[in-house]
Amino acid sequence: MKTITRSTLIFGIIFFASCFCLQSQEVNQISSKYDFMPGEKVIFYDDFATEAVGDFPSQWNTNSSGEVVTVSNYTEHWFQMTKSGYFIPETKGDFSENFTIEFDMIPRNIDGNENMNGVDLLIVSGTVSNPNEGGAVPGKAGVRINPNYETISWTNWSDTDEGYKDNGSANQVIKSTEKIHFAFWVQKQRFRMYVGQNKVFDLPRGMIANYKYNIFRFQTNDDATPLITNFRIAAGLPDLRNKILKEGKLISYGFQFDVNFDKVKLESYSTLKEIAEVMKENPNLKIKIVGHTDSDGDNALNLDLSKRRAVSVKKELVEGFSIDSGRIETDGKGETEPLVPNESALNKAKNRRVEFIKL
Repeated sequence: MKTITRSTLIFGIIFFASCFCLQSQEVNQISSKYDFMPGEKVIFYDDFATEAVGDFPSQWNTNSSGEVVTVSNYTEHWFQMTKSGYFIPETKGDFSENFTIEFDMIPRNIDGNENMNGVDLLIVSGTVSNPNEGGAVPGKAGVRINPNYETISWTNWSDTDEGYKDNGSANQVIKSTEKIHFAFWVQKQRFRMYVGQNKVFDLPRGMIANYKYNIFRFQTNDDATPLITNFRIAAGLPDLRNKILKEGKLISYGFQFDVNFDKVKLESYSTLKEIAEVMKENPNLKIKIVGHTDSDGDNALNLDLSKRRAVSVKKELVEGFSIDSGRIETDGKGETEPLVPNESALNKAKNRRVEFIKL
């Protein structure tokens, strides 16, 4: 048997500790880079839940073809784009100077490639009723994102610049068979894009100034058959500090959960971090976290789910950010206190929320 000397043992301990520290630092670094904050006011939402399977979704427009489908291993309804063309949610009005766009996608294709290709993602200043405005360079201004194999490219354009202006790219692999969360955050000219937990772009002048953006557009070729769900556009910047400290109540849409589950998803990190910072800066602040659901499903189950989600948010603040548990109470109201009638996908999205009440 080989003898382990004291020096060898010490070296091993130091090496293991060093690796552990490096791993911990890497995890923290990755988490800190995900600074996405969803907009305060939901202005468009579609999860296709009320659409009949096989139909084209009623809130969307296209020059091609698509249908609502179900996918094994997932509970949601999905919108699959089946032919080449544009696919546009029929929103009303511009998105404001500050807005966010989020959706889940399985970027399937029929050419057998394991990586995403054949789909462009565009934010456009144009005419919703005239999607062909501008032709190949749609609208009056915009930014185009092209995830293609192992690279994501971008370019922007405007009438003022008489065509394309700037462009760039970043390395990012997106698997064609995996569900992935996309998020875009626009603050005036600043444009940020996130894929899963990765911030892919942070462009200070990504959006052309002096245009009002009002269209999000999927553009596909014949090889791409992507599926999307949980599509949301929200406007405005959440003022967490003012809402909690001065107004005494914050209605947050910054917490994401899978359908019928209470575990807080990683996309909620930035909202958690902001609330934790407010509590650390104000050590006497105590809050109550209240979960709310829409009216889909059983009343009793919704009530239980809302309570468990509130507890889950508290757990993240206590365990992840070292907030004293004695400063946080939790409750859940289920579907009993809707902000708006549960009569559309948009209204249901407004009712699914987490509230923070100053005690």
